[in-house]
Amino acid sequence: MRITRLVPLYVFLLFAVTAVAADDPYLWLEDVDGERALAWVQERSDADTAELETVAEFAPIHAELQEIYNSRDRIPYVAVRGDQLYNFWQDAEHVRGIWRRTNLEQYLTDDPRWETVLDLDALAAAEDENWVWKGASGLYPAYERFLISLSRGGGDAIVVREFDGVAKEFVADGFQVPEAKSDVAWRDLDTVWLATDFGEGSLTDSGYPRLVKTWRRGTPLSEATLVFEGQQTDVAVQAYTIHSPEGNYDMVSRTPEFFRGEKYLLRHGELVRIEVPDDASVKGVFKKHLLVNLRSDWTPAGTTYPADALLALDLEAFLAGDREFEVLFRPQERVSLDSVGNTENHLLIGTLDNVRSRIYKVSLADDAWKSEEIELPGLGSAGITGTSDTSDDFFFTYTDFLTPASLYYVADGQAAERAKSTPDFFDTDGMTVDQYEATSKDGTKIPYFIFMPQGYEANGVNPTQLYGYGGFEISMRPRYSATTGKAWVGRGGVYVLANIRGGGEFGPEWHRAAVQENHQRNFDDFIAVAEDLIARRVTSPEHLGIVGGSQGGLLVGACMVQRPDLYEAVVCQVPLLDMKRYNKLLAGASWMAEYGDPDTGDWDDYMSAWSPYQNVDPDADYPEALFYTSTRDDRVHPGHARKMVALLTDLDKPVYYYENIEGGHSAAANLNQRAYMWALTYAYLWKMLS
Repeated sequence: MRITRLVPLYVFLLFAVTAVAADDPYLWLEDVDGERALAWVQERSDADTAELETVAEFAPIHAELQEIYNSRDRIPYVAVRGDQLYNFWQDAEHVRGIWRRTNLEQYLTDDPRWETVLDLDALAAAEDENWVWKGASGLYPAYERFLISLSRGGGDAIVVREFDGVAKEFVADGFQVPEAKSDVAWRDLDTVWLATDFGEGSLTDSGYPRLVKTWRRGTPLSEATLVFEGQQTDVAVQAYTIHSPEGNYDMVSRTPEFFRGEKYLLRHGELVRIEVPDDASVKGVFKKHLLVNLRSDWTPAGTTYPADALLALDLEAFLAGDREFEVLFRPQERVSLDSVGNTENHLLIGTLDNVRSRIYKVSLADDAWKSEEIELPGLGSAGITGTSDTSDDFFFTYTDFLTPASLYYVADGQAAERAKSTPDFFDTDGMTVDQYEATSKDGTKIPYFIFMPQGYEANGVNPTQLYGYGGFEISMRPRYSATTGKAWVGRGGVYVLANIRGGGEFGPEWHRAAVQENHQRNFDDFIAVAEDLIARRVTSPEHLGIVGGSQGGLLVGACMVQRPDLYEAVVCQVPLLDMKRYNKLLAGASWMAEYGDPDTGDWDDYMSAWSPYQNVDPDADYPEALFYTSTRDDRVHPGHARKMVALLTDLDKPVYYYENIEGGHSAAANLNQRAYMWALTYAYLWKMLS
């Protein structure tokens, strides 16, 4: 039974709401920094978080997560740049973080010596800015100069500054790009590729750059030379240089919509179109071969290459008209391409086999490609990392629900050796993992993992958290989570990870099956998993909660509205919810290939049927959901969550709300904020489901 809380005094009912009218009464909440909106946010968020902090589980979980997140025993993952290994590190002493480096010999020891290159806490204090690290791009091959990206508060908009890695200081008269959603990359020491906000008309409807220029050192930004101009309706344009031992390749791309674009090679001052399918993606150049991953079948000259195949195209021969390619990966039923990397002389190809990782090392010798599988510790999730163009050594990570993340080092020609590992942050004794399938509305089998606590019984009363995403061809894979293990499964909860359509677990077809007019399948699949959990007596509606963020926030928001009878708890994180206006808010226009265009017939044809904000039923009994977002999220507008909470509140539907004033799309700018956010989440879940 849910107890309806009193409607707070700050809620002003503009008129009797029975559904969201054409004239949205909550548009004022889209004013991100508006005085009225922020007053609403502060009062509402403060009151609701204060209530959740009183839940018995909050304080111990918060303390445990702070200890875990700030632990010095975490793996310091590295990027190999020349003979140095770089790592960005945050802990209790370095809240904003330090960028540091060491060498391979030191890194492989138990207690490596690190050299601090840049202290972000000190920089933020000196400049009185809330800087959040967004990465560093080094200049190949010496990696003595870097382009460092910093964000105010964690949003996607960044400032970019040139940094001298030898002197360990910013270059006073170096490249500096003002705050914008920019794309900046090295071409050579004295030239960068620059796509940024150049002024009126230089951005797409999605808020990303539509102009690419080259910018020479020592010249004003206003004199940067135009290389390519996209359309106003595009998502974005980009340019970069692929640096390799065999040569450099200047690339330009235009993205009119997600997963579709044009690719160009800049040669002798001329742009040469790379005649591959618009929906194919270029994965790099290796040994003078262009690596292309297909998203649909391609028959360029009588031979059909299947969707999700990875092809190697001899670049010179291809530009001269040759259309015979080497297939480096050929998909199979429920076997898909996951990742591509390379060392100096090897390609590293990661695949998913029924959502379990495999890694292959592929070599080219005497015009023949040879492949060998790298032995992994188990049937979990592995990822290629720490590669270099100047060495055949590399690292890979391995984890599963019960195995803490480990980092393995593979020296050229040697077997993998475990180099680093995460401690056992929770006791896995008696815990088990299984993989089941649910049958969706159209008969499709939807796999899911179930992570069960010690003493688990299928008795229908287990507190159960069902997590999903299902969008943009992103795969949800099993992994060790100290947060989930300590705060949930270790306390007796069941965790379920759904591999629904819209994701990339089984290649591009699995994604395409749930976009635009078929997006309802995304919700049907998730609902089917929930129903299967109930049918198997894993849990019951009174003990089932659903969790998702961003696209996953849309997922759980829609499932709450469509089937409120199935859940007792809903955690809706940084969500999309108002699909009538999403394309007018921040980066929303860039996602119309995924969801549809609400300003066309798409709205009446299908979007209006599942947009959560427009389908709230005044007479429905909804779970007392928790919505949270970030004021500084400049990707998914915080107005989505704000307006949904205001609407539900005005309809006397109990709901919790949390808005962090910083943090960007992750809703947390540092480890302490992350610990607080997840402690609130799990306090809420225990309150609702136990």
